[in-house]
Amino acid sequence: MPIRKHKRRSKRNREFFQTLLFFSTTILSIAGLIAYLWVYTEVDENMFGIEIQTQVIKELQNSVRELEMDIANLSSSTRISNFARNKLEMIPAEPETLTIYINNNSLTSNF
Repeated sequence: MPIRKHKRRSKRNREFFQTLLFFSTTILSIAGLIAYLWVYTEVDENMFGIEIQTQVIKELQNSVRELEMDIANLSSSTRISNFARNKLEMIPAEPETLTIYINNNSLTSNF
């Protein structure tokens, strides 16, 4: 059996691989941190945008409620009649009464 000689790595090769491993680990760590910060800022900006939109929704709902109350107030018959009397100087119309006389004798004689 032949005797195998183990090749030993030279000190220069060992240092090269250790340096390469150190720099690759450092670069990957920095890239990971940059990716993490980018994702974190995107999520933070989106959450801020959502908060602003919910505030706008609440303000718009309040405005809609106020406008509905204004519409109900402006369309009330009391307000319209007061406006017609005071501002337009209108007077209420007298109700008309119609009287219809039916001759009962003419209706019963035909049958």
